[in-house]
Amino acid sequence: QVQLVESGGGLVQPGGSLRLSCAGSGIIFSSNTMAWYRQAPGKERELVAVISSSSATMYGDSVKGRFTISRDNAKNTMFLQMNSLKPEDTAVYYCTARGFWGQGTQVTVSS
Repeated sequence: QVQLVESGGGLVQPGGSLRLSCAGSGIIFSSNTMAWYRQAPGKERELVAVISSSSATMYGDSVKGRFTISRDNAKNTMFLQMNSLKPEDTAVYYCTARGFWGQGTQVTVSS
């Protein structure tokens, strides 16, 4: 059974940083393409970043240059380093792989 658990969300001021984590069981992160998505109230779910099994990365246009996706294979954990946060980054952030989704973690950017 695959389980993905996000953590690290919270309230941060504009310009601040947060680091999200996604811990998994029942799936080998290093063998799979994994991704972060986010969903803001009233909006569709949006792709944030992807990391392939070969560690190639891709980012959504709205976060390029500010967010970094990475993975610790030994810990079977994926990360999303978010810098220069903006109010429009406010959303629930989800990790996903192979059609499985975590429960999400709330990120709120507000002064």
